[in-house]
Amino acid sequence: MRSRDVQQLGVFSYVSVEERIPQNHPIRNLRRMVDLVLKELDQTLDSRYSPIGRPSIPPERLLRALVLQVVYSVRSERQLMEQVDYNLAFRWFIGLNVDDPVWDHSTFSFNRERLFDAEIAQRFFEHTVLLAEITGLASDEHFSVDGTLLKAWASQKSFRCKDGKDDGDGSDFRRSERRNDTHGSTTDPDARLMRKGQGKEAKLSYQASVLMEHRNGLIVSVDVRRATGTAERDAALEMLDRRDTIKDGTTLAGDKGYDTTAFVEGLEKRGVKAHIARNTGGGRRSTIGADVAATDGYRKSQELRKRIEQSFGWTKTIGMLGQLPVVGIKAVRALTTFNFAMYNLIRMGGIANWWDPSPT
Repeated sequence: MRSRDVQQLGVFSYVSVEERIPQNHPIRNLRRMVDLVLKELDQTLDSRYSPIGRPSIPPERLLRALVLQVVYSVRSERQLMEQVDYNLAFRWFIGLNVDDPVWDHSTFSFNRERLFDAEIAQRFFEHTVLLAEITGLASDEHFSVDGTLLKAWASQKSFRCKDGKDDGDGSDFRRSERRNDTHGSTTDPDARLMRKGQGKEAKLSYQASVLMEHRNGLIVSVDVRRATGTAERDAALEMLDRRDTIKDGTTLAGDKGYDTTAFVEGLEKRGVKAHIARNTGGGRRSTIGADVAATDGYRKSQELRKRIEQSFGWTKTIGMLGQLPVVGIKAVRALTTFNFAMYNLIRMGGIANWWDPSPT
């Protein structure tokens, strides 16, 4: 007998949200990894709040929600709160029960801005690196470095004369030459006009650089700064200085942009072997000798360094770095570091086959 399509809404629910999430769902493993990091951040989070006053949104829940926003490519706080309202997996991951009210998107944004900054993001990132090192997934001998431009949340029309002279409405770019030393963005003063290469369009951008280990392609250091012609090389040396495990014999691979005398000499002072791609275009003499380029180690470094592009691709397509949703160097640094922390967690989960649920 055919049953009638009648929906009768229940008044009570006797099934917990925990029971609604399959035991082999990948989000369970992601939650375990995130909770390990949050446990180490307990004292840092505690220092951000007063012991008296009105109870706040638990900071762990705010950070878990931000994890979901990055990993699941949720493009706005309004959309995130909408999905948390009806997605039981999201509710469980954050720590909400079925009947718990979801925060208003403006409340979530206010509390996130109050809590989340460069220090929290850096501590979160450092603990993902520590987790990789403890489990033997990260190398401490062989690295690659590279940089990318992050598109700032500012239009070209906002790039105006610093001296206040009238240059029109900012739309006629041919009327006057625009340079970073004479112009600045009124929307994001920290952004700089840069181009990726000859013949490319100049855009308001930030410079992001990362240091990748060669064993599994995990990111072990992140640097974000104002974009300049030497920002990538300056950032590379500073990231090496932050690594207390750097020792004699460590190798560093990079593209042709790092093939300069000053940079290679900086590596030599730190006891790091330069496995930089040789730049011999236009009859230029490379700082990397032909004898070094002929070694197996150099060829291996040049082969593995290309993995670093995967981190840029993930953070710009899956993550939130394709178009920065924040302004100011501090906010950009925090968001960028957190995105690369998420990349590390996802990559570690892929190495352990955690994202391929086995049948139960």
